[in-house]
Amino acid sequence: MTSVLIVDDHPLQRLGFRMLLENAPETDVIGEAAHGAEAVRRTATLRPEVVLMDIRMPGMDGIEATRRIVAGGGRSKVLVLTTFDLDEYAHAALRAGASGFLLKDARPEELLAGIRAVAKGDAVIAPALTRRLLDTYADHLLTGPRGRQAEDDPRYQALTDREREILVAVGQGWSNGEIAERLVLAESTVKTHVGRVLAKVGARDRIQAVILAYDLGLTRPQPPA
Repeated sequence: MTSVLIVDDHPLQRLGFRMLLENAPETDVIGEAAHGAEAVRRTATLRPEVVLMDIRMPGMDGIEATRRIVAGGGRSKVLVLTTFDLDEYAHAALRAGASGFLLKDARPEELLAGIRAVAKGDAVIAPALTRRLLDTYADHLLTGPRGRQAEDDPRYQALTDREREILVAVGQGWSNGEIAERLVLAESTVKTHVGRVLAKVGARDRIQAVILAYDLGLTRPQPPA
């Protein structure tokens, strides 16, 4: 059973999430918070496996709360809930350490699947949606005209040639199956490589690896069609 902390400044919204999660046998709601500062305090005390985090809240918003929770080094993973598919704050939340994002009006089965995925350490956003998000906010993700130089980054230097290929492929939004097909590898081998890449670069999940690939200038936005 996955322990969950619900963070939202709207009481009725929190009630709706609580009712849904309490009726699901695989989730256990262990607390609620109405704003970011309370979310940080309650996460430190309750140590939930997953924090359902709203972004737009008075006082400390969900982005800063996510950053502080992740910086705390605990086991809690943050799943951001947004109002719009390409919320202007979603990319900032991912950069702050969130493990993914879902729409607030996601179907119950989607929300539950997202919680399970985040609890396991996986990313909630499918590769194609990750690419769409990052392409939309590429200007925010690049640290300069050409991004950082990968050759000067110790995380990139720690990778083997094959692992660098994998990082670039992940950054391009390819699924494990697509990587296996294009690099002529077994999908199980790709999964192993991806795991090693995440470990070496210190990425918690696939989303963070995609962001790193953009930051290092390994991946560039696709030009408009």
